[in-house]
Amino acid sequence: MDTTERVHFIGIGGYGMSAIARVMLEMGYTVTGSDVAAQELTDKLIAKGAKIYIGHTAEQVKGADLVVYSTALSSDNVEWVEAERLKIPILHRSQMLARLLNERKGVAIAGAHGKTTTSSMIALVMEECEVDPTYIIGGEIMNVGTNAKAGQGDYVVAEADESDGSFLHYHPWLGIVTNVEADHLENYGGDFNRLKAAYVQFMNQTREDGTAIVCADDENVISLLPEVSGKVITYGIKSKTADYIATDIVLGDRQVSYTMNHNGVVLGQIELSVPGQYNLYNSMAAVIACLKSGISFEKIAEAIVKFHGAKRRFQVLGEVDDILVIDDYAHHPTEIQATISAAKATGKRIIAVFQPQRYTRTFFLLDAFSRAFSEADEVIITDIYSPAGEKQIEGVTSAKLVELIVQNSNAGARHLPTKEDVLADLKPRIAPGDLVITMGAGDIWKVGYALADGLKKR
Repeated sequence: MDTTERVHFIGIGGYGMSAIARVMLEMGYTVTGSDVAAQELTDKLIAKGAKIYIGHTAEQVKGADLVVYSTALSSDNVEWVEAERLKIPILHRSQMLARLLNERKGVAIAGAHGKTTTSSMIALVMEECEVDPTYIIGGEIMNVGTNAKAGQGDYVVAEADESDGSFLHYHPWLGIVTNVEADHLENYGGDFNRLKAAYVQFMNQTREDGTAIVCADDENVISLLPEVSGKVITYGIKSKTADYIATDIVLGDRQVSYTMNHNGVVLGQIELSVPGQYNLYNSMAAVIACLKSGISFEKIAEAIVKFHGAKRRFQVLGEVDDILVIDDYAHHPTEIQATISAAKATGKRIIAVFQPQRYTRTFFLLDAFSRAFSEADEVIITDIYSPAGEKQIEGVTSAKLVELIVQNSNAGARHLPTKEDVLADLKPRIAPGDLVITMGAGDIWKVGYALADGLKKR
């Protein structure tokens, strides 16, 4: 890697792209980039010294030594075409990240759920314990106010994205797999076995001196281990044979506590300032990774309690007059169930507002989505949020999903097509004791912010 290079990012404003751009800026690279609109992340990069253009033109790539793009970019983008014409090397975001992660002791977190939270926990603990890691995360760590940093230490902490297979560029020192589920199958020919084979390859790509850290309570993960050739550490709650086991579990209102045991030996108590059993699992993976990095259990326990979540991960937007508004990225049936379950621990009446994302995901998981809302007191489903260019699938609609939810898990489900419809419905009637939780990978968070702002003004 040559820090005298100028690196140009096409679509620099996304979480993943902006995180790599920020790290490269801090390492001393000249960074330029373009995106369709200015936003908070691009403003932060400009403040760090990046040159960012709004809109895409061929002229903007001239003089670049390297061009980086994301999966969302079309190959007919004018800047991509110009980079090809000028014979400038073009790398996918994951290939650029691989250059950073594979050079040092990479800690790569893969899995259908929990990647952002687990990587954020690891990064925060390492920061608090003065390990000075480099980290590149798909969501802002609430305590720190950023999603990326170029550290001087040995470790690079990053999410490993299975959705498009790009995690296979990584050869980490620690390869964490939180869980394996049938998602993003449109990128695997609709074949879950192909996705599972990719996870096996990811685990087998850990360095010779490295380790795979995996959840023993996930049946899909455990089924893959006979094909993994390197060292594996397991963790769990239900498993009797896992290397690390959590006991004495207390799931409270926006907090968790448990005892961590290693091969029958009590290490001590972990307390979390985030809710839900899923965060217990995330924290177990984080604790093990930090132990492997040479941090004492006592220091880890002292640091991890300071973690207050990542942006859009059970993020409290407002709490006024005993009304609580929370936003979460949950966009998969398992995540929805886990998020609603965590919300129930507050003792409030749960109004779940879900915006499905992608026709393909809704098609593949329609039945599972229909069974995910049983613990909510009320369910509102908006129209499907579809990225540009995705084709609608006949018969896959929010109205159909609501019909199935009513049949399979919650008779109180309704379809309100737009964000404006949801706000008009909820604003006048939410009352003390209610918890409104907006969920989805699209722009449903805007409803949560609008509700929270309205409550604060009220």
